[in-house]
Amino acid sequence: MTIDPSKISSSITPFAMIDKHSALPQEQEILFTMHTVFRIVEITQTPSNSRLWEVQLTITDESDPQLSTLTNRIKEEISGRRGYRMGKLMLKVGHLDQAEELYDELLKGASDDRERAFIYYQLGWLKDQQGKYQEAVKFYEKFLEINRKTLPADDASLANTYNNIALVYNNMGDYSKALKYYEKSLKIKEISLPPNHPDLALTYNNIGLAYNNLGEYSKALEYYEKSNKIYEISLPPNHPNLAISYNNIGEVYRRMGEYSKALEYYEKSIEIKEISLPPTHPDLAISYNNIGGVYDSMGEYSKALEYYEKAFKIREISLPPTHPDLAGSYLCFAAWYERMGDYTAALKALQNAYKIQQKIFQEGNPAFASTFSC
Repeated sequence: MTIDPSKISSSITPFAMIDKHSALPQEQEILFTMHTVFRIVEITQTPSNSRLWEVQLTITDESDPQLSTLTNRIKEEISGRRGYRMGKLMLKVGHLDQAEELYDELLKGASDDRERAFIYYQLGWLKDQQGKYQEAVKFYEKFLEINRKTLPADDASLANTYNNIALVYNNMGDYSKALKYYEKSLKIKEISLPPNHPDLALTYNNIGLAYNNLGEYSKALEYYEKSNKIYEISLPPNHPNLAISYNNIGEVYRRMGEYSKALEYYEKSIEIKEISLPPTHPDLAISYNNIGGVYDSMGEYSKALEYYEKAFKIREISLPPTHPDLAGSYLCFAAWYERMGDYTAALKALQNAYKIQQKIFQEGNPAFASTFSC
């Protein structure tokens, strides 16, 4: 399917939530101490040894109670063995290429199915973030294949994998299939978890996402608000998942044409992300793009372009050149230039989006290539 300039529309990207919890015990100390609170500036591979990475940190004010609470929470979320812990940290801050290299090395040295299953799970999430959705499904299926040897189909430990497979199908535009897997995850979690557990909120959020994409906005808002209620109770006020929750409520209000409410929730989301995420994290780009879309719908075109450009700069740095979110940015620019009457610039932006679309066709993802939107 090619991109038709007459069908360009401004559409906002909601967030689905994933779960990357490790099934492995903590056997070694963390690679670097976190008794002091740091911000991660950059992770780079050392030139002398491709198996080592340098993490550039900047010290923060230790008296900041919110940042300290958030750091303690993230330390829990990236717990595990040394190499695995570094990989999870890389994924947490959006350094996908380095994480992939590390997990490929760990996979070569994996000694049993338990270790291989964990790595397949992490690679499934990583491939989803890279926009390589068919590969993501394959890694998740490998994870399930190993675990089905010893676990029943409704075992509590499989709920997050069903959630993440659903997320991949959502990203591919197969929303009905996504909803099916989200509901499998929810069925397990409602039995095995307390009613205010964050993992239950995660699945409520993602069911909301599926309904949102199917155009059932009242249902979407119902599940998003159930998710948000749990997160506000169970998470620190500057946790990234709370930012995602605010973003998604904003998205529903935008689709319902309630732009002032949409902007209110988008701004609550971006306020958290600018504190808790590195400045080039892809999730920041999604939020900037969403705010740009609201201003676009409100007719405030200069503000819209400002936010579209902020999103694009991050995506150029942090994403592969054929990532669908980059194509989405080009479509935003094309629509904006068309409204301004600059048809030459609009055509150039469309051509850039088309090149990415064609590349995805060549990589064997034709269904996804038709789901681009601004």
